[in-house]
Amino acid sequence: MSRFDVFALCNPLYDLQVQVPDSLLTSLGYPKGGVSLIDREQYDQLIPRLAGLPIHATPGGSAANTVIGIQQLGGTTCYTGKIGADTYGSAYKNGMVRWGVHANLAAGSLPTGLSVILITPDAQRTMFTYLGACQQLDPSDIDTDLIARSRYLYVTGYCWDTASQKAAVLLAMEQARAAGVPIALSLSDPFVVRRHKQELRQIVSEHVDLLFGNQEEAEVFTETSSAEAAIEVLRAWCETAVVTMSAAGSYIAQGNRLQRIEPFAVAAIDSTGAGDSYAAGLLYGLTHDLPLLTTGRLASYLAAQVVSQLGPRLEAIDERAIEQILAAD
Repeated sequence: MSRFDVFALCNPLYDLQVQVPDSLLTSLGYPKGGVSLIDREQYDQLIPRLAGLPIHATPGGSAANTVIGIQQLGGTTCYTGKIGADTYGSAYKNGMVRWGVHANLAAGSLPTGLSVILITPDAQRTMFTYLGACQQLDPSDIDTDLIARSRYLYVTGYCWDTASQKAAVLLAMEQARAAGVPIALSLSDPFVVRRHKQELRQIVSEHVDLLFGNQEEAEVFTETSSAEAAIEVLRAWCETAVVTMSAAGSYIAQGNRLQRIEPFAVAAIDSTGAGDSYAAGLLYGLTHDLPLLTTGRLASYLAAQVVSQLGPRLEAIDERAIEQILAAD
């Protein structure tokens, strides 16, 4: 009997939203509104400058948002990644546990990965990402017994940056395949796809049962120029393929069936986390044997709710709305 609906593998990033004066951003020398990937030296310069400022902190990262969404729907999840042996790492693990996630997080020698958003008085958001211990994930961190006791293995393309991460992902996929556990892969980001396209294609052809991404990611991956063309290529590579198209809805292809999922109309405020929430609805539906249309509508609803607010995930879900979606078919 399965213990978890989903075993997820990704980069655990502790999200820090910090209210800062313009003078701090100027003194750091970064352009307002920019997005920067920082190294250890830049991390050591940035973090001490945040002491004493108003900070909202919460566990983050793409798959973390997804498994929390699954938990909110009533599912069960396990989350694996690498954190630092530091205060942020402890806070990250404790935060995931509070959401009900089984946090299978090993500690590395580097600090915990961070996603830092500096918010100036004009509401401009300047973002920094420090991967830190995330990149030290290795095969010894993978609990193969927990994978074997899950209904799905879920991996994001973000776990493809270092040799040790790749080795960990491949071990997880091989163990899932041996145990008969289906494998889901999120393409995650167009830049990830461009950097690793050929390797990811090989992984998909050899291991992946469920592949999904947004329209840009799918077009880059398949070398096509429309969502319709991309989904036709993807459905030939794996059992289930998904292409999301923001306000235009999404496509889900499963076997000989192609399902167009209409969007939920909302006033979009912040698209951050939309794909993560869509993945939560999708994986929940698939692991609970919901009809394909219901699964797609659930995924689309969650994504729409997230883009109608600030922040990468919902703090709570509307249970009545979910019940109506589940009862519709």
